[in-house]
Amino acid sequence: MAHFILKFLYLCVPKMETTPEHIHPIFDQLLQRADKEKLLRQRSKVIWMTGLSGSGKSTVAKGLESALHERGFLAQVLDGDNIRTGINNNLGFSEEDRLENIRRIAEVSKLFLNCGIITINSFVSPTIAIRETAKNIIGADDFLEVYINASLEVCEQRDVKGLYAKARKGEIKDFTGIDAPFEAPIQPHAEIRTDQQPVEGSVEQLLKYLLPIIELK
Repeated sequence: MAHFILKFLYLCVPKMETTPEHIHPIFDQLLQRADKEKLLRQRSKVIWMTGLSGSGKSTVAKGLESALHERGFLAQVLDGDNIRTGINNNLGFSEEDRLENIRRIAEVSKLFLNCGIITINSFVSPTIAIRETAKNIIGADDFLEVYINASLEVCEQRDVKGLYAKARKGEIKDFTGIDAPFEAPIQPHAEIRTDQQPVEGSVEQLLKYLLPIIELK
């Protein structure tokens, strides 16, 4: 289902441009977020996981989605690789395209948010500025920044995609952590040290933080 939703959104989310004068949004005439949260019996939030490639973002995101599902919550994972094969398959890795990549992801996240769905995002999103862009679109009250933290050494040892090896050989340019910077969050809502605990411990730590926030009482 999520695959078809993202395909549909690919057609609906344009690049940055001003809204034409003949466009008249009807958001105020639709069922509101509170109506959908009541139906789903949960509070929707956007969980934005940031961290180096290989830090465990996707693994933790999948584990969290499953754990929430088992507890009766509806959640959707948006992952960097999946997004790049669908809604953002026309974007490259220039600075402009990276910003557009995050903008579209944030807009999609906001749509899920307004549907009452808990959205779990897994993206390197390497700079504070680029994450601020996402937070401004989504809204500060609904944007939960989670730092999936593992040392560069550990990420390179894992190198599950072989990307660090290619970056070290110069086959990939501007790779975050090697020849492009990663700016760690200054005050994340949660920090998960995946190099110091197993996946189960990371998911449990996140659940302990999230459940009081997303439970609708």
